[in-house]
Amino acid sequence: MHSLFPAWPLMAAFFLASLALAVTPGPGVIYVVTRTLAQGRRAGVASVAGVALGNLGNAIGAAIGLAALFAVSSIAFTVVKYTGAAYLIYLGIKTLRAPVTPVAAAEDAAQAIGQEEKFDTTNIRRIFRDGFLVALLNPKTTIFFAAFLPQFMDPAAPAVLQSISLGAVFVLIAATTDCVYVSVASAVAPMLNRMRGAGAIGRYVTASTFIGLGIFTAFAGGRSAK
Repeated sequence: MHSLFPAWPLMAAFFLASLALAVTPGPGVIYVVTRTLAQGRRAGVASVAGVALGNLGNAIGAAIGLAALFAVSSIAFTVVKYTGAAYLIYLGIKTLRAPVTPVAAAEDAAQAIGQEEKFDTTNIRRIFRDGFLVALLNPKTTIFFAAFLPQFMDPAAPAVLQSISLGAVFVLIAATTDCVYVSVASAVAPMLNRMRGAGAIGRYVTASTFIGLGIFTAFAGGRSAK
C-alpha cells in the first residue's frame, strides 16, 4: 500500500517550498491584511479561514481534473477568472460606500452593549464567505496546484488522494502564515486608528486595494499567487 505523502527528504522539500510560497505576499495575503486593518483581528482570522477553504476547494478541483479543463478551455478559465475579479471590485465599491467606523471603537462599542455574539454570527460569517469566494473564484490557484503538487507525488500511488493530501498540507501552511500576517496587522491597526482621519483614509485604502486587486486579477497573466 502506497503512502499519500512522499518520503521524508522529498516531503521536507515540499514543506520548504510551500512555506516560501506561502509567505510571499499575493492576492490572498493582501485580502487578509486589508480585512484585518479595516475591521480587526477577528475579521482577519475569519478571512484566513475563508481563503483557506477556498484554496482547499481549488486543490480538490485540481485533483479531479478542473485544472485540465481550464488548460484546454479558455472560456471556462475566463468565466471564472472575471467572475472572481468582478467580485473583488464589488467588495471595493461596497467598502467605499460603507460608513467610517474605527476598528477599536467598533469593537469596544459592541462589547459595551453586549452585541459581540451578533458581530461573530453576522459580520464574521459574511467576511468568511467573502474570503472563501475570493479564493475559490481564482482559477490560477487551481492551475498552480496542478503544476506544483505533481512534483512531489509518487506515480505509483493514487494521484487524486495524493493531490488532495498535499494540497491540504499546503493550505494549512498558508493559513498559518496568514495568521502571522493577521497578528502583525492587528497590532498595527489600533495605532492607525488613533491617527486623525485614519478611518476615512483606511476606508479609501481598503476600497482601492480590493478594486486594484480585482483589476490585477482580471488582467494578470498565467502566474498564480496565493
